[in-house]
Amino acid sequence: MNRRIGRVGAALSAGATLAFAVSMIAGLFRPTLFYSCFASIFIALGFIPFMVSLFSLNRDGERKAAGYAGLAFAAVYAAIILLVYYAECTTVRLNPSLSQEALSIISFGHLGSLFFNYDLLGYACMALAAFFIGFTVEPRDKGDRILQWLLWLKAIFFLPCLLVPLFPVFTPGAGDTVGTILLEFWCAYYLPVCLLGFRYFNRGLPQKGVIRRYAKAGK
Repeated sequence: MNRRIGRVGAALSAGATLAFAVSMIAGLFRPTLFYSCFASIFIALGFIPFMVSLFSLNRDGERKAAGYAGLAFAAVYAAIILLVYYAECTTVRLNPSLSQEALSIISFGHLGSLFFNYDLLGYACMALAAFFIGFTVEPRDKGDRILQWLLWLKAIFFLPCLLVPLFPVFTPGAGDTVGTILLEFWCAYYLPVCLLGFRYFNRGLPQKGVIRRYAKAGK
């Protein structure tokens, strides 16, 4: 059951990430904000079971603290992201009477808006969640070790996501193309995490003896 839920979460997150990447590229030529936000909702919905399942397969009691920390950050990430994107897909999109002043606060599409900054805070939490959950992965082969390192290295997104709202780098309009490139890079990084995660669940959990032999061999 744990592996099945993990496969569903990883597949859902992977599919949503791919849809998000396509919508962002299309957004350079026509408005696709709704599709980007809608896809992002499912990235979050898939991320939670993905991370929970990785943690559930770990049998090393010494790594529980890292796992629980990762799950806590994952929950914070999902809560923030779902609020931001659901508001964009509903209240903002379906209420044309909103003033520019209101949109500058609650619209994710406005650079520097409150919800835009919340979004970056959410992804900062996602980076920490992946980092801590990485300690619960039990590598069995090269693919599993790559998955673990990708989860650990995802922490590099934490500081940029946390600091950009504090020290604005882009100006409205000027950073659209740059922002799209950065988001495409994020997708290119996260999609292999999902695919390797699916593979990890599909392979099943190795026996303790196998893990110990790999550890002693330094593999």
